Amino acid sequence: MQDIEKRDRDTSSTSSGEAQVAFPIPADHEPPSYTYPVPAAQVPPSGHRVQLGVFPGINITREAPFTDADGKSPVFLGSAILEDGSVHPCKIAPSLLGAPCRVPFGGGELEHYGRYDLLPFVPELMEFVVTSRGHVPPGRQPVKGGSESGHELYHGVAVIDGVKVPGKAGFHLGGCNVPFGGREHVVTEKYEIL
Repeated sequence: MQDIEKRDRDTSSTSSGEAQVAFPIPADHEPPSYTYPVPAAQVPPSGHRVQLGVFPGINITREAPFTDADGKSPVFLGSAILEDGSVHPCKIAPSLLGAPCRVPFGGGELEHYGRYDLLPFVPELMEFVVTSRGHVPPGRQPVKGGSESGHELYHGVAVIDGVKVPGKAGFHLGGCNVPFGGREHVVTEKYEIL
């Protein structure tokens, strides 16, 4: 009789009349631990991007790869998202009045007030290589900085008046275009791409 009473206490019936057995849950019950293998860190083809609102600290931006004409104001690599949907490599100079993001566009140094992302320069993983006329040096993989009209754009750097200025480069451009001194400078020989 005790076995029947115990069975009745440990079972309940469903609406169809089937008996269900209730299993006691231990007091120290914890959900199972799930672990997944962490993939090795890899840099995507376009690099790791930092979307900007308030300008972040050096722990996020890393060291600026360039300085402005004064020799001390930091200048960073970036990509600007334009209203037409194109994305252009650009320079980001927090010390500039107006917009810190400047895009070489339409013959001028466009002050960009829309969205732009900063590309932290990581010298252990990235380097600038000399090239000319829009070509990618053999055996090199450039960092994609954007695209316009179906053409890829890369981060380029050219020297203007003794200052290294970041901008955009691409085969369809035939060189490197950089924003400096209020205008877009076109350099076709001996500039660098990332």
